[in-house]
Amino acid sequence: MCDADRIASCAVESLLVEVAATPKPGLVDRANNGAHADMDFFTFQASAAALAPHFTAFVRAGEAYGGALETLLSVLRPLGRAAESAMYARTGGVNTHKGAIFNFGILLGAAGWFGAHGEPLTADRLLDAARTICTGLCRADYGTLAKNAVPETKGQAAYLTYGLTGVRGEAEAGFPLVKEHALPLYRTRRAEGMPLNDVLVDVLLVLMAHNMDTNILGRHDLAMLQRVQAEAARIVGLGGMGTEAGRTAVEAFDAQLIAAWVSPGGSADLVALTHFLYEIEQSELLKET
Repeated sequence: MCDADRIASCAVESLLVEVAATPKPGLVDRANNGAHADMDFFTFQASAAALAPHFTAFVRAGEAYGGALETLLSVLRPLGRAAESAMYARTGGVNTHKGAIFNFGILLGAAGWFGAHGEPLTADRLLDAARTICTGLCRADYGTLAKNAVPETKGQAAYLTYGLTGVRGEAEAGFPLVKEHALPLYRTRRAEGMPLNDVLVDVLLVLMAHNMDTNILGRHDLAMLQRVQAEAARIVGLGGMGTEAGRTAVEAFDAQLIAAWVSPGGSADLVALTHFLYEIEQSELLKET
């Protein structure tokens, strides 16, 4: 068995610390609304609170599921739609956490499933579970789209235009951006004693440097995305939030992205996921079954 409420609260905490990290280029934070006119810091707080019971439901659904991990997604997707409805109802129709709901729904469901099977929770185990749960997802959701189809979502548009599978592809691959880039850096920075705010910003920059963020493509084009990736990588090279030059560059980058109306929301969702996985690793309570 597992403590569903405790695990879900860790996920809610991750949403709250992600939005609080400042400055985040192009994103809502404590200083400004980023490249957004319909949401602010408090919108995200309200949204996270509204999602709390739904996050618990994901864990409990995984725990109660008697089937194989490979078929768990069929149970989680209706719960994800219910969570999205709760988000929209609380925010007045604003999409604050749709990507995060998808990401956390999978990992929280896996956490519950592992608890029911007496298996410990670790970051690597949960990331591997995501790959198992989402096997075949991109083919199922995008494989039947005709090349000349009119896209109904930004995800479909990114797939049809660039062949990118966005959040679905990241999950089906076991979140490699988190596993290979974000989480190792997060562990290192936290071990070094860097302030949590600065760790979160540095992790965001690393993700922005590598992520083919479909949120950016939804508003702009591949050239803009590549410019964002290059600048994020340059700031990482300056030392990020750990150096005066890096901090100055982050603040300037924020102003640039706001002026260009660029929001790397897909990377922000992965920052929250990284914090969650780190806390899972650190908490002995969450490892007990």
